[in-house]
Amino acid sequence: MTGYERYEETNMPEKKQEDLNRVGPKSPMGKLMRQYWIPALLSSEIEPDGPPLRVKLLGEELIAFRTASGRIGLMDHRCPHRCASLFFGRNEEEGIRCVYHGWKYDPDGQCVDQPSEPPEYVFKPKVQATAYATCERAGLVWAFMGPKGESLPELPDIEATGLPEDEIQVWAALRECNWLQGLEGDIDTSHFGFLHIGSATEDQAAPGSSTLYAIKDRAPRYKVEDTPFGTTYGAYRPGDEGMNYWRIAHFLFPFWTMPPGSPMERQMIARAWVPMDDEHTMFYHISRAGSGPSRNRIAGRQIAGLGAEIERLPNTNDWYGRWRLACNRDNDYMMDRHVQSTESYTGILGGHVQDQMITESMGPVTDWTRERLGSSDQMIIQTRRRILRALDEFRTDGTVPPGAEDPKVYDRVRSGTLMLPLDADWVREIENIRRKLQTERQ
Repeated sequence: MTGYERYEETNMPEKKQEDLNRVGPKSPMGKLMRQYWIPALLSSEIEPDGPPLRVKLLGEELIAFRTASGRIGLMDHRCPHRCASLFFGRNEEEGIRCVYHGWKYDPDGQCVDQPSEPPEYVFKPKVQATAYATCERAGLVWAFMGPKGESLPELPDIEATGLPEDEIQVWAALRECNWLQGLEGDIDTSHFGFLHIGSATEDQAAPGSSTLYAIKDRAPRYKVEDTPFGTTYGAYRPGDEGMNYWRIAHFLFPFWTMPPGSPMERQMIARAWVPMDDEHTMFYHISRAGSGPSRNRIAGRQIAGLGAEIERLPNTNDWYGRWRLACNRDNDYMMDRHVQSTESYTGILGGHVQDQMITESMGPVTDWTRERLGSSDQMIIQTRRRILRALDEFRTDGTVPPGAEDPKVYDRVRSGTLMLPLDADWVREIENIRRKLQTERQ
């Protein structure tokens, strides 16, 4: 069997693809994701006593609001009385009041006032809006949408999310496609040499940079492993004399990625691909300020297509109106064909915009039966299988998915780049780095 034939056999049946793509409350994947804390919005998006915010999350239409004391409510936007939208409600005196009949709910969803009911008919203790537990960390409001037990699980022990506020950078972007195809773009390393730097030459790349090694060899070899937290790849290509240059990256349950870019010793990054519904994703980037890639410049000159500032449209109150890029499918991502032919491989400015263009161009939900996968897709193949296995175990016998009850599996997991001797054990090397970081933490 040739290498090509090996990867041709990896296409999955339509039913399995649907299991992975669908995230509504009754779907298998939706139920699995509800076992985890989920980033729901940026903390900065809601102010004390400010207006409610529409939030789409795992197929549910919710509103978020912050009371004067700072408590956060995240609940079904429909008032339990007559299903009018609480988005139009009044944020007042530690609760949200429906303007239809004045019924009011605290941040836990409990009805606390029914002014339209005569005193002898008041039944507010029996009225409960669907509401979810929330907490804040790393500039994000997190939600737990799973079954309510005696206690909530801990937040994932992802290194970047534990940074002090003055050291962290957090931003969001709407992506108009299924969560998994967005995520898979982040665990696909070979596209870097084409989509982002396809027109770059060696003289443009800084010595020792990711760009330089990717230009010299645009077809890396792969090693892929299952891990307690998800999957990991090591993509390697010739580096310095007698060495291989490695790019190490991870998928972490249920929707986190850690892409490579900077040396592992200093890179601290986590990216969440949070499903809004089956066809829309909210992407959250969390990193230590200044720890990102330094590959984009040489002698102060920008490599064409990389490093451009991300411009967003003004946020609106629409369900899909938050953090939408100015360069989007409606304007073909501001593609410039002249720039494409003379300077940039894509004619589109900015690595993130290039990624967005590619994954959205696949359609709202990619039809996997049309794919022809190759060796460069090993991480995608392994990750799909890893998620499906966890999904089958969770659905069949209730096995808790990785990390849902043991946040320590994420402890000091880092992505990044390494230069290793040709005969080095890459798995052992990254585990040694992780142990060193864990020891330093103690």
